[in-house]
Amino acid sequence: MCPCVVNFAPMYVIYINDRPLVLRETATPSPYGDAAPDTHLVARYSGKRKSLLNYADTLEKGSPKVTSLELVADDLNDLWQDFQSHYRWLEAAGGLVTHTRTQRQLFIFRRGYWDLPKGKIDEGEDRAAAALREVEEETGVQQLTLGRALPTTYHTYRTTHHRILKPTYWFHMATEQDELVPETEEDIERAEWRTVKSVLEGDGPIYENLRALLLAV
Repeated sequence: MCPCVVNFAPMYVIYINDRPLVLRETATPSPYGDAAPDTHLVARYSGKRKSLLNYADTLEKGSPKVTSLELVADDLNDLWQDFQSHYRWLEAAGGLVTHTRTQRQLFIFRRGYWDLPKGKIDEGEDRAAAALREVEEETGVQQLTLGRALPTTYHTYRTTHHRILKPTYWFHMATEQDELVPETEEDIERAEWRTVKSVLEGDGPIYENLRALLLAV
């Protein structure tokens, strides 16, 4: 597996089919350094917007020959805007909740993966309020203290008619509440207090963008 990276300016990391696509400026060092695997591809953006779909499709297909991609441009903003133009933007927010007594974190198990509570931001709702609401709805935790913002993660998926680019805005949170009530209507099978290490090193799968986030905090 390639090194896990999250979004720090001046670059963006978008996970496509659980594989990272890095968009960065020419002057910015690669986050991989000398550790890039043989299956990592680095290319210079030609300025042709359609070419971006070719790179995205390469990761979507899941070929073992290309497990990660880096696109480099002199103007990161232009590259980012061109990439976004192929997708419908759908914002979400969520939280990394720490129990103040045990110092364990709140994880949910949904659709076969360990995850953090998160969900779609409602129209007119700010990011922090959405993150608090989603944690409460998905896990039953009501006594939440909001902390600092964490790096934003990005991933893509497809619907019948659209390509979706989903940024998720994450926040540190804390609580003294012990009891958890998983929201089964949202396919959450379990909600548990666990250490980050136990989740990252355990047998249950975890999305690579979430792995990158947890390794960075």
